[in-house]
Amino acid sequence: MEAAIAGFALGFSLILAIGAQNAFVLRQGLRRMHVLPVVLVCAISDAALIAAGVTGFGALAEAVPGLEWGMRIFGAAFLGWYGAKTLYAAWKGGEALAAGEGAQSLRAAVLTCLALTWLNPHVYLDTVVLLGAVSAQYDARLAFALGAMTASFVFFFSLGYGARALAPIFARPRAWRVLDLVVGLTMWAIAAKLLWM
Repeated sequence: MEAAIAGFALGFSLILAIGAQNAFVLRQGLRRMHVLPVVLVCAISDAALIAAGVTGFGALAEAVPGLEWGMRIFGAAFLGWYGAKTLYAAWKGGEALAAGEGAQSLRAAVLTCLALTWLNPHVYLDTVVLLGAVSAQYDARLAFALGAMTASFVFFFSLGYGARALAPIFARPRAWRVLDLVVGLTMWAIAAKLLWM
């Protein structure tokens, strides 16, 4: 039980920071579009990465020279592009929370979510490397992993479905512009951090 609680606490604290994936889940939750598939993609992806880290895959990143650097460059490029797209939406403005506006297909939502999850090197550093390394100190590594996986499910479902409470605020176009501006700048900040690590 101690290992499970530790896994939950560490997993939750790592995922709490705002990032590309969390911002996308928040946006989908606010729009009430494809929330269940999006939160499932995020939580199941995290669970797979946590399992990989706990079973020792984290050592691969250290064993293969240049792998981490390549992941950082690719991740920074993707986050830079997505940040630019979001900043353009903030500059363009005019978006408000209304049924049917800005509709996105289920396929597009899932593919974007997969890209924001699997192309982000921070996800690997947090789930595979860090959680994998910390799990090594527990005899009950499975319990630790299950605790961290549970944290991901709790967080993503809370974020995706809890966003509905913010819907009245996002009925105004100005609120969307502010959100897009914050998200775009956050993406660029993460991309810059990846390049200068």
